Parts: sequence; structure tokens; C-alpha cells
Amino acid sequence: MPKSTTMTSDWTYLTNELACYLQKEALEVVLLLPAMDTIEVNHAAKYCARQYNYLLPLGQLRLLEATLYLPSSIYPADIEEVRTAAITSALAWQKSCLSQNEDDQTDCYYVLILDIQLNNDDIDVNGNNVDSSHHQGVVSQRLTHHFGTRYFKESLVLDANDSVQQLQIFSWQDWHSILITVQTASELWRFLGYQLKHLKPQQLEPPTASHSSNFDSEQALLTQFMNSDFLFTQAIMIDDALIKYGMQDKPNSALVTMKLAQKNNSTAVQMYHQHMQQASTLWSQLSTQMIGLVGEKPTTSDEEQSTASQYSHWQQQLRDESLFSRHELVRTLYRHPKQTAELQQSGYVVHQHSYESLGRHYVLIFYGQTANGKQSKEAIQPNLQQIAQDVATRLPIAELHHVIVMGIEFIADTTDTFMDIDLWIQPVSAMTQKERRLTKQLQRLKHQQTGERQKSNQQDLQSVSKVTSSTQITGST
Repeated sequence: MPKSTTMTSDWTYLTNELACYLQKEALEVVLLLPAMDTIEVNHAAKYCARQYNYLLPLGQLRLLEATLYLPSSIYPADIEEVRTAAITSALAWQKSCLSQNEDDQTDCYYVLILDIQLNNDDIDVNGNNVDSSHHQGVVSQRLTHHFGTRYFKESLVLDANDSVQQLQIFSWQDWHSILITVQTASELWRFLGYQLKHLKPQQLEPPTASHSSNFDSEQALLTQFMNSDFLFTQAIMIDDALIKYGMQDKPNSALVTMKLAQKNNSTAVQMYHQHMQQASTLWSQLSTQMIGLVGEKPTTSDEEQSTASQYSHWQQQLRDESLFSRHELVRTLYRHPKQTAELQQSGYVVHQHSYESLGRHYVLIFYGQTANGKQSKEAIQPNLQQIAQDVATRLPIAELHHVIVMGIEFIADTTDTFMDIDLWIQPVSAMTQKERRLTKQLQRLKHQQTGERQKSNQQDLQSVSKVTSSTQITGST
């Protein structure tokens, strides 16, 4: 008999972030559950099902969340019968979606989240006490159940045809464990691809001692994924590209260290995972804070729709980042207190690139503390957009698509230090490599001309200085 656990909150940071990728409001779905009809009559059981369509950075996610409300007195055999009926109905839902979207060439994963809740007779289908005077606290219980490859091989034998997208099935507990662990939309997408390969073993490379094609539970597969090459493949590809473009001289040392630890099954791997997850959570909080400040700016009625579109687009750019990319951005912020007092006083700029999307570039401007200085907040803040445009024309990356400028101020009080971050995100029209090279040549010519003019002006001033140096100015007009 599967175990039951007390209901907990459905909220995670990734659950919150996924909302910005939702294409439209959730749709109620009617499931065909013949087995449920009998149990519904005999045991007053209920269900609800909702469909969510997400456009993630790497493709479409069509998610069906089905919740079965069953009485606690139900027999285990009846639970399994209803569970199988729900999955069968979800397969019919997936087939319908495939037929409706057969012309859509976007990569897509179809996912079923199955939530089985056991309720006492005096608990309604929403989990609320009908008579709260007799029951204190929450008494609804979620049934803990898993699937694993054995279930798909023996209990749910599906057509393994590569041309048909397979339905991926998770229990509520496993799905939320996955969200808590992977933290980002990009890692979620990669994990779904990783699981799909295990459900279709012919797509897998030959298994190794640490990476078997079989898995007992989704939690076991998740652990295997977090220790696989999938976690850093994209970051390594972008790191190589940045070296090729001359954006950096050598591989990122943190990436090399984490990759080697992963390869050698080092005990430090769990520490690095924890660091990335902590950084991801902080980046999520900072993104919410930054976007919230943008949304608070007053707008006229004519600007509201445009602002809402910009708001959503900016959210996605910040939240598209992977675990490693967020780690590097947060690490850049954490380095600030370690900088010299002189540098903190004058202000400075750090360039950072996304390790998830080649072409998303960050300019982190740490405001100087000198009032009215060149790097002060007063001087920089009004010019964030112009700075983004200037940087965009100078970067040699042909794939460049966004420049994100962050103006950062550290505010200390008696007990803590806070970050106040100004934000501007500049979309960039794609340039060919030839166009970017010609732009850089034109910039060099302008700099040379400017330098020659400055040199000429300086010589003229020196000539004037020689004439006036022998004359003492005693008054003014």
C-alpha cells in the first residue's frame, strides 16, 4: 500500500517563475474515467483536471494536472484501478492535443501530474473541513506513489514509435521534488528530455555503472540527472564560443572545477549543487524585485499595454538563465564587498555573459559612492538605455540578441546590507558577422578621428598657453 503524507503547499520558486511562460489561463479538462463513475457513486469520489500550456525558452510544455479526491476507506485495488483509468484518459487527451497541433514544429513535451488525495467523509473536494469545529488542522492526505521504468514496461506498455511524443507521467510528490531540485525552466526542460531518453532506451548511449537505462523512481532518475553531463553541456558550449569570439582568454575556472568534480564523482559535487541552487533562489528573488520596480513606474493608459508586454518579456529574459548561469551572476554580485575600498568608492563595471543563451550579455555597473562622480548613480541611472545600445554595437558576438544593464547600489545599515538594482534590457537586432566586423572598423575610425582632434586641440591649447603664460591676468570682463 503506498504511503500517504499530509498536504503541503504547492508553491516553489520555479512554480512561480513558470507563470511568466504560461500562454493562457489554465483550461478545465474532462477526463473519460469509466472506473471513476462506479467509485463516484459508491464512495462519493471526485476529480478535477486542468491543462497548462507553457512556452519555455527551449520549447513547449503541455501539462495536464489531474487531482483525484478519494475516500480514505477506499481499497488499494480500487485506487490502482482509478489511477490507471486516469492515465488512460490522459493518453486520450495527449492524442487530441497532438492532432490539434500537428502543424506546430516547436519541440514539445507532454506531461501528466497525477495527484491522489485521500479525504475523510467530512472533507469536501477542495480539502476544506465541512465541520471545522470537530477537526483542527489539515486532514487531507496525499498518496505517495511512483512510477519508474518497470511501470512503463509492465503496467503501461506504450508504442515506442519515435515519431510519436510519449506522455511523461509523474506523481505530485515527484513533480514538486523535481521543481525544487532543478530550480530553472531550462533545467526542467533538460530533465524531461533526460527522462524521455530513459523511457525510450534505444535513444540512450550505452549505460555506464553510474548511469543505467532503468530507474526505480523519478527521484532516483533526478539524482542521476543532477550528476550527469547534461547539467553543464550548454555552459561548456557557450564558454567555448566566448573564447572563440575573444570575449575571454581561457575557460571559466568555476565551470572547469564543477565539471571535473562531476566527472570524478567528487564529494564536493553536492556542495556545488547546493551553491548553484542557493544562487538560483537568490537570482529568482532579485529578478522579482527588479521586475517589480519596473512595473511600479507610472504609465498612461496608452502605454499600459506596451508596458505589460515589456514587463513579461523582461521577466523571461532574467528567468531564462540556467543554474550555472545564475551562479555566475550572483557570484559577481558577491565579489563586490571584497573589492578594494578605492574601487568601491569610485565605482566599476563588470561584463558577464549568459551561460544559457549565447547572445544574452550583462553589464553590471557598480555605482560609485563619490557624489556627482562619473560612476555615481546620479550620473549613470538616466543613461542605462544608451549604455546598453553602445555596448550592443561594440560586442563582436553575431548571435547577440539582448544586452541587460544593471545599475547596482549596496546600501548598508546598522545590521545588514541591501542591494538596490536599476534595470534596462535592450533587444538587439541580429547582425551578420560581416556587419559586426564593419561596425567595429567604423568605431575604430571614429575613435582615431576623435583622438586626432583631441591631440590637435591639445596642441592648440599648449600654443595659447605659451602666449599667455608671460601675461599676468589681473581682472575679468
